[in-house]
Amino acid sequence: MSKLSAHIMEQRGLLQASGADARSFLQGIVSNDVERVAPERAIWAAFLTPQGKYLHDFLIAEGPEGVLLLDCEGERRSDLLKRLKLYKLRSKVQLSDRTEDLISLVLWGEGAPAAAGLPADPGAARPFHGGSLFVDPRRAELGLRALIPRSALTAALAELDAEPVGLGVWERTRIAAGVPDGSRDMQVDKAILLENGFDELGGVDWTKGCYMGQELTARTKYRGLIKKRLLPVEIAGPPPEPGTPVTKNGKEVGELRSVADGLGLALLRLTALDNLAPDTLLAGEAKLTPKKPDWAAF
Repeated sequence: MSKLSAHIMEQRGLLQASGADARSFLQGIVSNDVERVAPERAIWAAFLTPQGKYLHDFLIAEGPEGVLLLDCEGERRSDLLKRLKLYKLRSKVQLSDRTEDLISLVLWGEGAPAAAGLPADPGAARPFHGGSLFVDPRRAELGLRALIPRSALTAALAELDAEPVGLGVWERTRIAAGVPDGSRDMQVDKAILLENGFDELGGVDWTKGCYMGQELTARTKYRGLIKKRLLPVEIAGPPPEPGTPVTKNGKEVGELRSVADGLGLALLRLTALDNLAPDTLLAGEAKLTPKKPDWAAF
């Protein structure tokens, strides 16, 4: 079996929720079922405005002694922590920033789950070096994520026979899979979860009951109100910058988001995909070819 590749996600932040009410507190706020989180299971979830618009998303895993670890955007972790504390009220929950002493380590390569002693099942997890090791809850092809103390890094890499490399291959895999990466791909206070694949990628639980923004999210699903989708696109031509408008026949039909090595993610109007001839979607001078992910249900 070939060596695994590993990268420390220094752009990620780690928050911790602990205390008797930690689960019930998060359960009433986020889009997924926090009661499913266990030493053997991690999830992906979002925190929305009361109007159902995107604010933050994060991976949630169980750490030592039942604490919950939230792997979130590093530059925006203070905003997330502040917003969570607004809803704490009298709940017996302690919220803290653990970014200085914990890291988010991503690992990938052929047979990565098996090399880690895990099934190739999104979200499958196990305790690992004082933290958690799990298959990415969104798609198994995104490999493994380890939330561990910084002091455990050397031992963790040795146990998994992994070598540190750049993030380029993983980033291209993420984009090709159509998986969004936080506010890079989803506009804060404007994006809707179902436009960004949260349903099909397992980030929404439809049976858990109320949470912040649940009403609009459910209405969007059951009334079929999705008019846009975030899709992978192949880019031919001069690489456009993220944020470049996408046009069809001279009319704006979307916007480019993440870009990496000839691939990108673009939020596109679904009507723009009708009668789509080659070379009709443009971002600047580049031609875009959308690719529907195999997991997408629209």
